[in-house]
Amino acid sequence: MMIIRALTVLLSTLLLICGVACADEAVIRSEVAKKFPNANVESVIKTQYLGLYEVIVDGQLFYADENFNYLIDGSIIDTNSMTNMTAVRQRDLEEVKLRKLAFPFEQLPFEMAIKKVKGNGSRKMAVFSDPDCPFCRRLERDLVKLDNVTIYIFLYPLVELHPKAPDVSRAIWCSGERVKAWDEYMLNGVAPKAAGTCANPVDKLVEFGKSKRITGTPTIFFADGKRVPGAIPVAQIEEILAKAQIR
Repeated sequence: MMIIRALTVLLSTLLLICGVACADEAVIRSEVAKKFPNANVESVIKTQYLGLYEVIVDGQLFYADENFNYLIDGSIIDTNSMTNMTAVRQRDLEEVKLRKLAFPFEQLPFEMAIKKVKGNGSRKMAVFSDPDCPFCRRLERDLVKLDNVTIYIFLYPLVELHPKAPDVSRAIWCSGERVKAWDEYMLNGVAPKAAGTCANPVDKLVEFGKSKRITGTPTIFFADGKRVPGAIPVAQIEEILAKAQIR
């Protein structure tokens, strides 16, 4: 009987705490809507720091007090470990986001890719790349160091950033030797000589990328479904390729 009473008291306390926290979260959501009517509030969670609430708005992390009188845009640092807790949280959120955006590697439109085989080609990866993107060119210099890999290159020009990229992409695709034309342009800055007027998949790739929320280049996909935005170091690529082969 005593155990049952104790459990009842504990459960009631937990429900009360949850009720208060949920109420505060609802207040913050309501206040955000009042002050920023066009904002998309993705989540509101109470943190363990100074009674602050973590507020994710349109993918950005902020902190707020319980009445939403103040909105803080900055980092919380644990002075004992000198850990940037905000940066850690942002990485966690990014991982969750990428997992939600993940899809099987086999669903990529390989018929619209420039296929580059190095060595035995046993390891597989794909890159959505803009030929005029400096980060894509940096990645290409690292990919040269890989061996025994098949790389599927998807031409993905971001016209808002690089107006000439669509024409360059089409010219590379229309070249007699696409891999050579790609390498010459990305590694040596030699423009493709083809006119770019042949049937090409560039527009379809842009549509496909948008449907998969590919918003930046390079975006890398691995055989295990892992998706990585940005030009990561070759050592990290090797590590991911090794893990993908084990699965």
